[in-house]
Amino acid sequence: MTRTVFAGGQVFDGTGADPAAGDVAVQDGRIVEVGSGLDGDEVVDCTGATLLPGLFDCHVHVSVSEINMMHRLFKPFSYQFFEAAQNLRKTLELGITTVRDAGGADLGIKQAVDDGLIAGPRMQISVNAISQTGGHGDAWLPSSHCVPLFTPHPGRPATVVDGPDEMRKIARTLMRAGAEVLKVHTTGGVLSPGDDPRHSQFTPEELAVLVTEATAQGKYVMAHAQGAEGIKNAIRAGIRSIEHGIYLDDEAIDLMLRNGTWLVPTLVAPINVIRAGKAGAALPEVVVRKAEEVAGIHAESVRKAAAAGVRIAMGTDAAVGPHGTNLEELPLMAACGMSPAQVLTATTSSAAQLLGYDNDLGKLAPGYRADVVVVAGDAYDLDGLKDNVREVWKDGVRVV
Repeated sequence: MTRTVFAGGQVFDGTGADPAAGDVAVQDGRIVEVGSGLDGDEVVDCTGATLLPGLFDCHVHVSVSEINMMHRLFKPFSYQFFEAAQNLRKTLELGITTVRDAGGADLGIKQAVDDGLIAGPRMQISVNAISQTGGHGDAWLPSSHCVPLFTPHPGRPATVVDGPDEMRKIARTLMRAGAEVLKVHTTGGVLSPGDDPRHSQFTPEELAVLVTEATAQGKYVMAHAQGAEGIKNAIRAGIRSIEHGIYLDDEAIDLMLRNGTWLVPTLVAPINVIRAGKAGAALPEVVVRKAEEVAGIHAESVRKAAAAGVRIAMGTDAAVGPHGTNLEELPLMAACGMSPAQVLTATTSSAAQLLGYDNDLGKLAPGYRADVVVVAGDAYDLDGLKDNVREVWKDGVRVV
C-alpha cells in the first residue's frame, strides 16, 4: 500500500503537548510513524502548517438545520435526509471527522456515511432523545398541536415516556433501532417554551433503569441537564456525560470529579438562540428570554468546572446554530479559562475518550486511524481556525 508522509510541519498530537516539528507517515488508513525526516511514496508538503488529529463535535443534530419552527413545518418529511447530507459535508469541511448525534439521525444516515454514499464524519448516534410527559422533548403546545423536533418514523421511535417500565421499554427500543448511546432529558431546557431549565425531569428510579439497560448492552447514557438538581440526579444515576451544564453548583462539580463524569458545554447554543431571535426566527418570546438569561450563567459554570478539573469534551448543539459554524465553540471555551492546548485536547483525544474511541482516534500516534487535519499557520489561533483548515483526511484518504 502507498505510504503517505505529511512532511515539514508542526504536529499537535492530541495529548495536550504544544505543537512540535515533525512528520506523520500514513499507510493503509493508519498512522504508522511519527518523527523527523520520514520518507514515503507520496509527500504532502506541510511547510508553514500544523497537523491536528481529526476533530470531534460531541453534540450535533445533523437532521435539523434550523430552529425556526415555521420553516420546519413547511418542509416535506423526507427533506431532512438531504439536509443531513449537506450538514455532514459542512461539518467535515471544518476538520471534524467524528460526531456524536444527540438526537435525530437514524441508522440509515449513519450507514450512508459508513458505506460512502454521502461524505461526512463518522457518527455515533442516539436516534432520539428521551423525555417525560411535559418535559423538554415533549412537543405538545398550548394549542393542543404537537410539533416534534424529531418526527417519529420507523427508524426513529417516539420517546416520550413515564415510569420505570416505559423507560426500560424505550431504552431497548432505541438500541434495537441502532442507538449507540442513549440520550435523556433530566431537566427542562431553553428551546422548550413550557418548562424551566432549572427544574428536574425524571426520577432517580427512572434514570437508574435507563443506565442499567444501557450498561447491560455495553452502552452509556448522555443527559441534557441544565439545572443543578437534574444534573446531580444524572451523575448519581451513573450517566456518563452532562450536556450543557448551565446551572452547575459546587456540589455538582464535586460529584462530577468523584464520578469521572464528563461535561459537554455547548456554550455557543444559547448565543445562537439569541441570534436566531434577533434575525426574526419564529420562536416564542419566552425561549429567547431564557437564552438571554442563561448565557452568562452558562459561561461562569463552565469556567468553574474547567478550573476544578472536570473532564470536558467539545460539543456545539449544531442545528441550534448553523452547521458549518461548529468551531465557534473553541474560542468560547478559551474564554472560560481553558488554554488553547486544553481546548484542542477537548476537541480531539478527550472527546475520543468520552465516545469510547480513544484506542483508535483523537491522537496522531502510531496505530491510530489516519484522521489528519492540515491547518495553515498556528493551530492555537482558535478564532481563525475555520478559515485556516487546508486539508482534511479521514482514514488516510483526502476528503476535503
